[in-house]
Amino acid sequence: MLTVTDLAMEYGAQTLFTDASLQLDAGNRYGIIGANGSGKSTFLRILAGQETPANGSVQQPRNARVGVLEQDHFQYEEFSILNTVMMGNRILWNAMVEKEALLDKADQTGEFDDERFGDLEDIVMRFDGYGLEARAGEILEGLGVPAEQHQNPMKSLSGGFKLRALLGQTLASEPDILLLDEPTNHLDILAINWLEQFLTSFPGCAAVVSHDFRFLDSVSTHIVDVDYERVTAYPGNYSAFLTQKQEARDRLEAEISKREKEIADHKAFIARFKAKATKARQANSRQKRMEKIVIQTLPQSSRRYPNFLFKARRPSGRDVLKVRDVSKAYGDKPVLDGVSFEVFRGERIGIIGANGVGKSTLLKILVSELEADRGTATWGHEVDVGYFPQDHRDALGDPTQTVASCLWGKAPDAGLGEVYGRLAGVLFSRDDSDKLVSNLSGGEAARLLFARIAAVSPTVMVLDEPTNHLDLEGIEALAKGLRAYDGTLFFVSHDRWFVDQIATRVIEIRPSGIEDYPGTYTEYMARSQRDHLDVNAVVAESKAERRSAKKSRKRR
Repeated sequence: MLTVTDLAMEYGAQTLFTDASLQLDAGNRYGIIGANGSGKSTFLRILAGQETPANGSVQQPRNARVGVLEQDHFQYEEFSILNTVMMGNRILWNAMVEKEALLDKADQTGEFDDERFGDLEDIVMRFDGYGLEARAGEILEGLGVPAEQHQNPMKSLSGGFKLRALLGQTLASEPDILLLDEPTNHLDILAINWLEQFLTSFPGCAAVVSHDFRFLDSVSTHIVDVDYERVTAYPGNYSAFLTQKQEARDRLEAEISKREKEIADHKAFIARFKAKATKARQANSRQKRMEKIVIQTLPQSSRRYPNFLFKARRPSGRDVLKVRDVSKAYGDKPVLDGVSFEVFRGERIGIIGANGVGKSTLLKILVSELEADRGTATWGHEVDVGYFPQDHRDALGDPTQTVASCLWGKAPDAGLGEVYGRLAGVLFSRDDSDKLVSNLSGGEAARLLFARIAAVSPTVMVLDEPTNHLDLEGIEALAKGLRAYDGTLFFVSHDRWFVDQIATRVIEIRPSGIEDYPGTYTEYMARSQRDHLDVNAVVAESKAERRSAKKSRKRR
């Protein structure tokens, strides 16, 4: 389906990858992974024909339809959400629009172009156009956009839901080749599971860049690893890739060690016997054999693990937080209704639920960035809160300050060496410390904010989608740091692996209320007998809960 030959890409003096040759076939799903800045998104753009490589080529079947996620979120502002998704198949959409125009003209003038209408009807029939609206509606429902919103204009959607609609447009295009860059960003657990089902039944060739461990395990038939300035394909899902890559690394290290021992043995023999006439011939022979031995250079990975060190400055009181009957609505749309719970010292609470049920709203109320319409949220004794908002760039303050001064502002008593040390721990070099905050990537900004939070040693951390901009290594390192944190943790995440790694208690927010469970995410799923992988059942339940909550509010 896609043939990649001798592909190379570089930016200035930085080489992303060279000599990349691989075949991407129909029926397979390729998870593309790599550290931030390694070139995985660049590789995807080259596959899509959006970027020209420094060397090499990408070949695809002549008539193949390629589906790529649109980047202009404001291109369809005046169109309905449903029509925007239907536009995914441009040939079909244009034929349907022209058909309607011909019919309108016939009504107005009595003129009718039978031949053109027949050609358009052939296109509509070839692409099953009469089922397009239903398919587009199903895709939107699966991605969490309810049917009652489908006729609303795109401009009525938030940025995250615009992305969902554009993802729906790409999926509705019925491509032969599907290329997606971080499609799970801004999706909740239900929508991620629906997307997994869609992709596993997709008959074409799919290549997806993702930082979601569970998503990669569920979807991938192959992993394409962008590392060591190479692009290497491994069969199997992400877990299988980890094993294979480590085994390949171990084999290479063993081979290098073997060759080094051979050279050492030859050198020892030569040094001992080169002056002895009876052994001179053997010594010369060994010298020649030694010179023929080639030792491969052990390549250095582009993957780097930050070191997130979080420590509470002192123990808080036992009762950390009391939430009583908190309710909040935006206009006539309620998002939280009578939410109550208590939090105790040392708990790590994962907040989960569909988008739009009020998870981020709840966190903003807790940190006093938003006022509840009703109810109270009261922090306990000796509580100092470190907050990581979803729009985390704003939390870094003045965008014209440098990285070093940004961190120093939270640790004014620290020496310059300590500031540099803290920055190095989250992967900022000395040169990086002079970067302006405005020039940081999403992942860099997230790492800097975590360094700022760590510098003030809060007794409680409140984190809203902390993994969104981190690479796989950053997510793994953050999970490790949060598990070691001796304070209290309250976080929202749609990353199931991350939630299961950290949470000791799960609170799921639903339209009908909250479900509070003392245990891990896996234990919660087992006890509640709600299989998030049974998407049809969970979507049906979610719809029923929305209807029930709506009826309940009307009765009040």
